[in-house]
This record gives sequence, C-alpha cells and structure tokens, in this order.
Amino acid sequence: MTETPSSATTRVAVVTGASTGIGEATARRLRGEGWTVYAVARREDRLTALAQESGVIAAACDITVEADVTALRDRVLAEQGRIDALVNISGGARGTDRVGEAKDEDWTWMYEVNVLGTMRVTRAFLPALRENGEGTVLNLTSLAAQRAYEGGAGYNAAKFAEHAMTEALRLEEVEHNIRVVEVAPGLVQTPEFSLNRLGGDAAAADAVYAGVEKPLTSDDVARVCAFAITLPHHVDLDLITIKPVAQAAPHKVIRR
Repeated sequence: MTETPSSATTRVAVVTGASTGIGEATARRLRGEGWTVYAVARREDRLTALAQESGVIAAACDITVEADVTALRDRVLAEQGRIDALVNISGGARGTDRVGEAKDEDWTWMYEVNVLGTMRVTRAFLPALRENGEGTVLNLTSLAAQRAYEGGAGYNAAKFAEHAMTEALRLEEVEHNIRVVEVAPGLVQTPEFSLNRLGGDAAAADAVYAGVEKPLTSDDVARVCAFAITLPHHVDLDLITIKPVAQAAPHKVIRR
C-alpha cells in the first residue's frame, strides 16, 4: 500500500530551513523516501511551492519567535500525534568582518538563528521525541564549528556554540534513547548562503566558488542527512564532517 502523509505507519520529520538550499533538499529527499515531512521556514510562498511539487507539508514559522515555535509543535502533534526526527537545518552567516571591525547586529543575528533558534525548536519537541522512544535530532553545523578562520569569527562563534549544544544534548538525552547527530559541511554551493553572507553581492558570492572543481551541492549534504536519520536507530553517526575533495581545510581550497 502506498504511504500517505496521514498514514499511521509513516515516519514524521520536521525540517527547518526548508525554503532553500540544504533544508529544502533534505525535506524533498525524506519525503521521497516516504516520510511525512513538515517543511519549516519563514517564507510561506516558497514552502507552498515546495509542498505542491514534492508533497511535503508547508509550515511557516520563524524559529526566532517563541510563539511561532510553540504553534509549530502544537500543529505537528495535533495532526500526527508523534515526531520521529527533528532536522535543524536553519542557520546562516552574515559578514566577513574581523573581530576588530565586528558588527553587533551581524553577530546577534547569527547567534539568534544558529544557536537560540535551534535550541527553541529542539526544546519544544523534546518531550514528544522522548515519548517516541526512538527519536532523532539532527543538527546541521559547519566545518566552521571545528576550525576558526580569519574573517569568520562571528560565524565560527555561532557554529562552535551550536556544536557544543549538540554534544551536551547527546549526553543529556541518551537516557531517553534519543539519537543526536551532527552534520558539519564544508564548502557547499547553495543559492543563498554566500549571497546572504556578502550582503547580496552576487559577484562576490560567485567568487567564493570560482575555480573549485565540484563543490558540494545541497543534495550531497541532504543525502548524508537522510542516510544518518534512516539508519537503524541504535546506529548513531555522532559527527559527520563532509567536504568536497578540493577542500582540504577551510584555508586550503584548490582552484583550477
């Protein structure tokens, strides 16, 4: 029998950051594998288009707003009665200033979205994940959570914090049999990450990937996320670092 979003046997995932890039690709892939997927982001028009194309459930939500997160949780549990996987993809970077020229508003935004937003959504769904008995939380961090680099301090700080939160969560929730996975991508060519980071400068954003043979794509990372989530529950890929072959380290990228 073909599974539908209302099927009681269908696994349920909530994927944040689903209006573009890795979040969108992960939502599409999980839905393609038969999951009921709540695609979460602020831009309702993009979610509606994604829902029409793929069969995900559009769920407009600003994860920096507590009332929005509460409403999201209440909706998912009212409609499905459960959640099997929470996939925290939402995040981003703003600016490439060094610490000496750092802008408060950029750092505040990065911490709010990458750290506090992830915390709010996770906190909201933890009781249901515990009740599930085999719940999974996957947090998308970054290679920037492992290696600092010049001009990256604000993003480094936010992603290092998200990495630490993920490790603490794994320790805290193991007694509830919650699997906690961290996926840390390196150079991924997505439509918006570098464009947003560089203030909408398309030429500067294109230069980030110029000459790099086969940077990662959103779907590359989505495949890894889906693989980690769909493994037997007793298998926990604690930390997966994924880079293109051309990127040996944040500071060493081969350009041809």
